[in-house]
Amino acid sequence: MAKRSPGLRSTDSVRDSHAPTRHRVRGTGYFRRLGPGIVTGAADDDPSGIATYSQVGAATGNRLLWAAPALFPLAFAVQESCARLALVTGTGLAGIIRTRLPRPLLYISVLLVAVANTVNIAADLGSMAAALQLLVPIPQALGVILFAAIIAIAEIFVPYHRYAKVLRWLCLSLLAYVAVIFVANVDWPEVGRNIVIPQMQWTKLEVSLLIALAGTTISPYLFFWQAAEEVEERQQSAARAVTQRHITAMRIDVFAGMLTGVLAMAAIMITAAATLHANGILDVQTAEQAASALKPIAGEYAGILFLLGILGTGLLSVPVLAGATSYAIAETFGWRESLEKRPSQARAFYAIILISILLGLALNFVGVNPIQFLYIAAVTNGLAAPFLLAVIWWLARDRGLLGKWRSPWWIQLLVGIAVIVMSALPLAWLLAP
Repeated sequence: MAKRSPGLRSTDSVRDSHAPTRHRVRGTGYFRRLGPGIVTGAADDDPSGIATYSQVGAATGNRLLWAAPALFPLAFAVQESCARLALVTGTGLAGIIRTRLPRPLLYISVLLVAVANTVNIAADLGSMAAALQLLVPIPQALGVILFAAIIAIAEIFVPYHRYAKVLRWLCLSLLAYVAVIFVANVDWPEVGRNIVIPQMQWTKLEVSLLIALAGTTISPYLFFWQAAEEVEERQQSAARAVTQRHITAMRIDVFAGMLTGVLAMAAIMITAAATLHANGILDVQTAEQAASALKPIAGEYAGILFLLGILGTGLLSVPVLAGATSYAIAETFGWRESLEKRPSQARAFYAIILISILLGLALNFVGVNPIQFLYIAAVTNGLAAPFLLAVIWWLARDRGLLGKWRSPWWIQLLVGIAVIVMSALPLAWLLAP
């Protein structure tokens, strides 16, 4: 095992979260106290997630709804481990892998997250452009280029501490999907049964839908982003030793974020089941079909509400995707990296962000339907996750790295289960009829 790198800070010099009051578990200003966890949780419900959850609800009704509560503790444990690693060491995930594990494992990890993120960026840009077409009759290509330019300019030229405030408020766009379940004709007894009693058909279709759900909820880009933003946020405050209070506050932050994401996931699946599936729409192929799930609450304005939701989550998630790739590559090669630095101070870091967005833009011209692209992105995440999860599990239990702050046994157990589940699902797909 490699020796501790001088770049890894000891637990005696770790800084607090940048949110100066995050360590206060109780009190007013809850939304202001939240750190990276709430942004990570909301970014989990990106356009790819919305499309996946809508597709699952349309295809299977409420039959796979049990996956939401089943995946929540696994997603929470994984993100808690990533946040813990960064909070204790002061280093991002790729930087830790570089110093603690063989270089081939580092390169494989970064390659997997870069590929998955690029596909995800392409899918999200395409879906945002498709949603815009519901209101403005402009070519799909023009919409993709427009959104790519807006996001690239904002992420490169707006300091992180300002951009983060916008990201937190964009989380509220998810409420559009939650609101529908209160006016749609939902069969609540059936919903309750399917949440408690797992059901699914042993077919390649349903197993692939389950892979997409798992890949969207436990996404590789969130691992690197969670760790990187713990470091970013911590750099905004004075140095102080890590304490159990900081660990607890971090855990609550991550818990709140992932709970928000999973609740939105369940709400979208229930909405799609009550609207699309109930009306015989079993395969979501277009933005118009996805938007129709919101008609019970918005009527003729369903397109507008759908557009707001897609735009909010897209503007939130694409910078996260590009940023996660850039952090991972910069940490791999020891480049200067921070969303707080000016482009002239971290040229390579911002160049990777720009390249990531441009590659995602280019993939939109291969002729794949935007909604199908979103589903492909979710499956790509599901296939990339097992290896990265195994690496996180190993690092988070490393006493030489984290000392007394290594993951407790129950977090280790949940991450271990996540490794097994995410590894078994592709095998199950191969064996399914």
